Amino acid sequence: MSDSRKLWILGITSLVFAALFIGVGLNADNYAYFLSRRVPKVLAMVLAGVAIAQSSLVFQTITHNRILTPSIMGFDSLYVLTQVSVVTLFGSFSAYSLNAYLNFSLSAGVMVLFSLLLFGFYFAKQGRNLFTLLLLGLILGQLFINVSSFFTMLMDPNEFSTVQANLFASFSNVKVELVYLCLPLLVAASVALFRMNRVLDVFWLDHDNAISLGVDVRRTTMQVLMLSAFLIAVSTALVGPIMFFGLLVTNLAREAFGTYHHRVLMIGCSLLAVCALLSGQWVIENIFQFETTLSVVINFIGGAYFLSMLFRNKIV
Repeated sequence: MSDSRKLWILGITSLVFAALFIGVGLNADNYAYFLSRRVPKVLAMVLAGVAIAQSSLVFQTITHNRILTPSIMGFDSLYVLTQVSVVTLFGSFSAYSLNAYLNFSLSAGVMVLFSLLLFGFYFAKQGRNLFTLLLLGLILGQLFINVSSFFTMLMDPNEFSTVQANLFASFSNVKVELVYLCLPLLVAASVALFRMNRVLDVFWLDHDNAISLGVDVRRTTMQVLMLSAFLIAVSTALVGPIMFFGLLVTNLAREAFGTYHHRVLMIGCSLLAVCALLSGQWVIENIFQFETTLSVVINFIGGAYFLSMLFRNKIV
């Protein structure tokens, strides 16, 4: 089967599940209310899927490693620490917890600032190894997790139950106002990444060959890291952390599409991510009756797939 046909199948499947989410049960009496709730939820899944998929794919390209995603830089852990710190310092009934705009701005701002500081450390000195940056992000991520665990042990149980809802990705109660705020931001960053697809193709040839072909590797690496960090920061602040999702969809896309062209891979992994989120959430709501959350299922499947990759030695 050709790659173009696979893209069409993924696109049609995504549209079918989007239509199921939006159209089932609508009538002349309830359509206004249901559309106001369902359309933002579908948009949130589409935005999160595209942002996570594209950022993970290009991140693996510049690191030349199929098991690395922006989550390893500590963004998910920093988001959890931010949510826990807000409740610890200001309380669960403060404006920082209850106001969607304040909470989103604080979470996204902290993650973007963290990425600026982290990448500033890397690019401030010539000749630093990229894996030094990854190791630093991994260590800081573990530090954020430990600090979050310490704060939760000191937290009142009632406040902990409040903050716990923000520690996992959720598409059931998406804040409508945030979806339309994030839409232009994520679309602009995704388009900027997609326009770099030809340059990213050259990165497959390794940095030395890319430099010999006229690519400014340092500048491109900085742009890709910043755009990836921005996409992950905004999508995580919108729906919450999904740890293994980027690893899962990017590697499945690499195995499904027989090409190294980022133009195809970026569209393919984006459609695969959207299809997975829409179909997975539909199964959670209609078959499991909300007895679990989609993020738990994704982390379980993604963790199993990660182990299978290690056993098959498909890490590069």
